[in-house]
Amino acid sequence: MNAAGPQRMAKGILARLAAIEDGDILRLSFFAMLLGTASVLLIDYMALSADTPPADPANIADPVLPAVDRPEIDPGDPAFRPHETITTPEAVLTAPLAIELGPQGVLALTGTIGAGAAARFEAELERRGDYIETVALNSPGGSLDDALAIAAAIRERGYGTSVAAGAVCASSCPLILAAGTSRSVDAAASVGVHQIYAASARAVAEIGPAQAMSDAQTLTARITRHLVAMEVDPDLWIHAMETPPDKLYYFTREELERYRLADTAVN
Repeated sequence: MNAAGPQRMAKGILARLAAIEDGDILRLSFFAMLLGTASVLLIDYMALSADTPPADPANIADPVLPAVDRPEIDPGDPAFRPHETITTPEAVLTAPLAIELGPQGVLALTGTIGAGAAARFEAELERRGDYIETVALNSPGGSLDDALAIAAAIRERGYGTSVAAGAVCASSCPLILAAGTSRSVDAAASVGVHQIYAASARAVAEIGPAQAMSDAQTLTARITRHLVAMEVDPDLWIHAMETPPDKLYYFTREELERYRLADTAVN
């Protein structure tokens, strides 16, 4: 191509730009910015509306594990108190719930409570229920429905519950702890709660904010009714409702005993 061609094209573009008044240039720039902003918002919306199934707020298995180096946690704030006493590896806690019968009639539940965990727990009780005396918990939580079903089975059979030194019982796990006919929490164990209802943006968009609020209140009623039936002070769940789902409220020894979530002081 002859070099004169591009030169003539460039001169033509410059001539047209020169003919545009300053006000028109500003308006053009403004609309270009609007178009860019709209494009970003559209991309974000499409990402939120990806073809993934809506979250079932009663079956969210997205455990929050303690991390003492997270900058948003203030060690001096009791609402988000980190516990350095947890010794179980994160990979173990985030794995699907493992159910293992140990010596002295202790059935250990270790890992995340996923959908279907209650059915596996019931199956284990059918096989070895006569040997079980205590259910030992080491879980960051998970499915609320499964946690409540496990809790009901524990209370029906009259088992005790416990959280050993170095173990954690968080999110929906304390609802299982509450079901024990005796509840032992070691002084070096960690028990924490946070908001369980955390529907995805897609789920809220589909069911609407009013229904999302209704579902949250229904879940709170279920939890309160369960705690009352287990003779645990339901006031402890206020800490859960006040704590964002990406943080954990850890109970002190005094709180565990005052709310009757632990009735045996283990040193």
